[in-house]
Amino acid sequence: MIREKTPVTAILRIVLLLLVLAWCFYIIQPFIIILVWATIIGVALYPVYKKLLLFFGQKKQKAVTVLFTVIAMAIIVVPSYYLASSLVKTTKITAEKIRTNTLKIPAPKESVREWPLVGENLYEQWSGISDNLENYIRQNQDILLEIGGKLLGGVTGSLAALAIFIISLLISIVFMYNADHSYSAAKKLSAKLLGAPGDEVVEMSRDTIRSVVKGILVVAIIQAFLALLGFELIGLPGAGLWALAALLAGVVQLPMLLVMIPAIAVAFSTADNTTYAIVFAVYIVLVSFSDTFLKPLLLGKGLKTPMVVILIGAIGGLLLHGIVGLFVGPVVLAVVYQLYSYWVDSNEEA
Repeated sequence: MIREKTPVTAILRIVLLLLVLAWCFYIIQPFIIILVWATIIGVALYPVYKKLLLFFGQKKQKAVTVLFTVIAMAIIVVPSYYLASSLVKTTKITAEKIRTNTLKIPAPKESVREWPLVGENLYEQWSGISDNLENYIRQNQDILLEIGGKLLGGVTGSLAALAIFIISLLISIVFMYNADHSYSAAKKLSAKLLGAPGDEVVEMSRDTIRSVVKGILVVAIIQAFLALLGFELIGLPGAGLWALAALLAGVVQLPMLLVMIPAIAVAFSTADNTTYAIVFAVYIVLVSFSDTFLKPLLLGKGLKTPMVVILIGAIGGLLLHGIVGLFVGPVVLAVVYQLYSYWVDSNEEA
């Protein structure tokens, strides 16, 4: 008698299933980053949405959802657009000045000589660059324009990333509107894949996402935006690029003073009024150290994910997905790291 299920039949079924899964993957591939980003935003912002819902009442959920959408767009999208547009504007102006040989680096003031340790050498180097910049640009104009074009393309891509972010935000609000169903589906899937501890894994992933988003990404965005305001008010050349550098430093958890100290030096050498430069320096230093109270305020408790995991996630995400990956990468890698830690520490027999 021929068995009803032969090994060949089982293999064919598995191959067919893999083909269907691969087909589905290629169909949804263009939307994966948007859905992942929407999930991250939804998980991170849901506590705020829930508090609004409790305040106004469950019966007014639709009105609360509309109100939450307007508030979220105003708080998150407007500063992000301002930062992205400032980057594009700064890069375009710089590229145009290079093309027309009008780019100038202001000469340092004599007070730079009096800076301790580095003042004399810095003054000489800065003066040399300022005096010979025009000749250097003329000799290397093609190379500089090529680099500027690539930089402009990357910065312009930040506007595309902003569009992706807005779409993801709107999708995340749909997820939050159907939060109970989404949470139940996630628990069922994890229980199916992992067994009994599926609920615990979902809760751990949720808590990790909120920790990374609030403790790192939100803090970095707040610091970068506050720094951008200071750069714009003091009239710092390339304010958008300085703010981007501050944002990158905040995301990868580097000391923001690494960016702020050169900015302060440029401000002292370009500002018409030394008093304004001093006020700017104090303000920027306060912004640099603002994470010391922003993190406890937003996070509430220490982040358990090692900083090297965050750093690798930020750089790898940036290389893979551009600006969006800078934020998505650390969160995804942090969740995977926590899942790995849970798997290693768990009792396999249990």
